[in-house]
Amino acid sequence: MSDVTTRALRLLALLQSRSVWTGPELAAELGVTTRTVRRDVDRLRELGYPVLTSAGHGGGYQLGAGRALPPLLLSSSEAVAVAVGLRLAAASGVDGLDEEALRALAALDRILPAPVRAEVGAVTEALGVITRHAPGTRPEVLIALATAVRDRVRVRVDYERADGERFERRLEPYRVLSMEGRWYLFAWDLAREDWRTFRLDRMHAVHSSTFPIAERPTPDIDQAVRGSITVGAYSAAVTVRILAPLAAVAPRVPARAATLTADGPEACILRAGTDELHWVAMQLAWIGAPVEVIDPPELLTVIEQLHEWSGRARPAPGVTSPAG
Repeated sequence: MSDVTTRALRLLALLQSRSVWTGPELAAELGVTTRTVRRDVDRLRELGYPVLTSAGHGGGYQLGAGRALPPLLLSSSEAVAVAVGLRLAAASGVDGLDEEALRALAALDRILPAPVRAEVGAVTEALGVITRHAPGTRPEVLIALATAVRDRVRVRVDYERADGERFERRLEPYRVLSMEGRWYLFAWDLAREDWRTFRLDRMHAVHSSTFPIAERPTPDIDQAVRGSITVGAYSAAVTVRILAPLAAVAPRVPARAATLTADGPEACILRAGTDELHWVAMQLAWIGAPVEVIDPPELLTVIEQLHEWSGRARPAPGVTSPAG
């Protein structure tokens, strides 16, 4: 690296460290003349850094806000702080923030020196975000997949199924997304030649390749993942028409529990997967709106049994019923 480049980077670091510097102060720090400082400032401006100049008492050089975010120089401690903050943001469950933080973390992690990356991991282990309970996802898995999606390259994944069996999957990753505190990968499965959704908490390791992923028609990823999570993973599928507007029903149906689609202005269709129809009946009872069972017919029997059971409920001896 040339002396001019080294000095320009040093000048940029100084401008980022304090709001305003005078020309003589910068010259003293860099060991050059004020004329050289002016030339180095011009070089930074040519590279897209908005270095502002103000005259008079208290004036000098300062790094301003530009139309685009220029590259930043971070010290080791600053890089640790940023990376840890991004990891916490990725686990926060805040809509939109988690995926944006993950993309930024993937970009940062790629250039972190090994000692800084190790420090980030150590600090992160001592911190946590308390949200809803969900199985943990390894940070290195998140970062590796996000990077592979960005670079559009194939991956090999050490994946564990629900029954505990582990095997390798060769995938073309298209998107990593978070739903209610749990991370998923939407990918093209090369062995099955079909789209699949995978839980990241079941991944033990991810190995990226240099093979580019193929161009192919892509479905609505959000809808595909929701359908896979709410229906595809269960032994039975349920379809019910709820006689209430979609906007009124949606707040009572978790994203991982079912999918909802409008069926006119006053009704919506709920689709869900289940291994136990009684749980679906209880969820529908909590929603509280009239329902029409489309499939399976056995669900109607379960709902009727739940109605009969609720009709036999009575206050314990000595307890006055609110209705009485």
